[in-house]
Amino acid sequence: MTTVVVLSGGPDRPAVDALPPGATVIAADGGAELARRLGLAVDLVVGDLDSISAATLAGIAQVERHAAEKDATDLELALQAALRLEPERILVLGSAGGRLDHLFGSLLLLAAEDYAGVGIDAEIGPAAVHVVRGERILRGEPGEPISLFAVHGPASGVVTHGLVYPLRAETLEPGSSRGVSNVFAAPEARIGLERGVVLAVRPSGSATGGS
Repeated sequence: MTTVVVLSGGPDRPAVDALPPGATVIAADGGAELARRLGLAVDLVVGDLDSISAATLAGIAQVERHAAEKDATDLELALQAALRLEPERILVLGSAGGRLDHLFGSLLLLAAEDYAGVGIDAEIGPAAVHVVRGERILRGEPGEPISLFAVHGPASGVVTHGLVYPLRAETLEPGSSRGVSNVFAAPEARIGLERGVVLAVRPSGSATGGS
């Protein structure tokens, strides 16, 4: 599976052990500083470059610079650059700290229709986020918490297997807490839906545990 890793900036670091072999690494502006702290080589940095030091920037061969006054965040621009490489999966690594509006916007962005044709996972600080369209299998530990959120509209026909509180062809509405605080009942959970998109959020999980 071809994977592009996109790094977003922030004050803390994601809980990541290793990157997929051969993955291309794109940094969204200050994400290059996170890459440096993680010891990762960056293939491309994208953004207005207001959150990256001159020393870090000097070590990156390819730069896509945008104006400070723009209609998209640096993360969205980096995700668009990732799409141009036609990967099967995009893994976003970022911080759970910093501005709440940036974090909220980033989570909504992951589930945007532009990325419907690619698998999207994220490590946000200690948490993992998986975008679910159609069906996904997630691997975890029995007893591990997981919450399901419908975004950008209702998610209908939601069915789960391997969770303590199963959903059986139900509809999750945006703004509802119906899918909050479920729990892995087995090492593998299957989440399927007929229509819509769901964010599966694991507060202490790993984005490497999805397929």
